[in-house]
Amino acid sequence: MKVEIYHASKFGNGEKVVAYLQGLLTAKGHQVNFRHVRDAKPKEMPSADLYIFCAPTRLGKPIGKMRRFLKKAQLPQGAKYALIATHGQPVPDKKTGKMPTQEEIEKYQQNLPIMEGLLNEKGAVKVADLKVYVNGATMKGPLLEGWEKDVEAFAARLG
Repeated sequence: MKVEIYHASKFGNGEKVVAYLQGLLTAKGHQVNFRHVRDAKPKEMPSADLYIFCAPTRLGKPIGKMRRFLKKAQLPQGAKYALIATHGQPVPDKKTGKMPTQEEIEKYQQNLPIMEGLLNEKGAVKVADLKVYVNGATMKGPLLEGWEKDVEAFAARLG
């Protein structure tokens, strides 16, 4: 299987995730390339059996570079894709000490649905998605302990 991975990592967490994923998929015999969206041309994407897009979450949405890339991306009709989003770990409110509700968490985790919507408009077909959490509310990291197992399970779902 030929896999093209595009990421928009700002602090290196997403790049770490996709590099690990590339190693897992390559070990299974797949041909895998990954690059930052700033180094790719969305209108000149190579053909692939699967496209994977990985973006950090900023104010509940995918980082702007990834949104712009996906809006311009030219994918073949029916192209298969998978998504990865890095999110800050939910933390207690500084004033009240209360953890955010599931509803509040979902409000700030619209990254995957937004990317999915942009790709579905192009006739692409989602095969899997993954949320990877970064320690603390900031996206600087490090990734939460156990992230490798989540990526391994994701890779297994991809085939």
